[in-house]
Amino acid sequence: MSRRARITPTEAGLPDGGARRRTPGLRREEVAVLAGVGVSWYQWLEQGRDITVSGQVLDSVGRVLKLTSAERRHLYALAGLNPPALEVAPGDRDMCDGLQRLIEAWMPFPAHIMDVYWNTVLYNDAASLVFGMRPEIVQNCLIAFFTDPIYRARARRWEEVAGQVVAQFRAACSERPHDDGFRAVIEEARALSPEFAELWERGDVRPGGQTKKEIEHPVVGTLFVESTQLRVPARPDLAIVLHTPLEDTGSAEKLEWLTSPEGRRAAMFPLAG
Repeated sequence: MSRRARITPTEAGLPDGGARRRTPGLRREEVAVLAGVGVSWYQWLEQGRDITVSGQVLDSVGRVLKLTSAERRHLYALAGLNPPALEVAPGDRDMCDGLQRLIEAWMPFPAHIMDVYWNTVLYNDAASLVFGMRPEIVQNCLIAFFTDPIYRARARRWEEVAGQVVAQFRAACSERPHDDGFRAVIEEARALSPEFAELWERGDVRPGGQTKKEIEHPVVGTLFVESTQLRVPARPDLAIVLHTPLEDTGSAEKLEWLTSPEGRRAAMFPLAG
């Protein structure tokens, strides 16, 4: 009712008639006609009665009421249906500058930002120095994991971790089961890596969150870090991946040196990797 009250007839494409309306915004009958549903049914919907509701009908109502993505999800939840994935509001698309500042502030520890398909969007200097992120490789974390020789050389227990990575990507796919973007990444990974193709056929699923990584860096030796994925509700299309050095491993000190001017010069001419 509150969403209906905020939509004027003009905004809904109806003539206002110039007369004073007792009801602010749209009338129930007007919403019902514009959404293509019965007036009685729409009234029962507003009243929260136990009626049969489909996602298609809710989308029609949401279109008439000009619901935001978050409001549309809320409407689905109120109706007892699985809510659709959040979409980025136009006003939130300029958040990347703030996210860039976030990962730069994480220095001297590695951090990067990826989209729902694991395409790399942003990364800080530490991520470049530690993991070998750089412009000339495929900018997809899944494909780079299987095809980038530098990353493979630095990841200890690569074979063990590979299964976990594929299982986490399958979990990400399950959030958008009919998305062509995921299908394109999977097909490219299949074509480039028989190892990925074999692991994908296992059908394993594992949620993302926190994982421990051991990195064999050619300059500073072994680094022990904890990788944490974070989501920003206003940008559901992005994930922030922060790497935190584990205590009592000397990794924090190694990362501080590696990102120093001296360490950067040494990293330009590594002994291996």
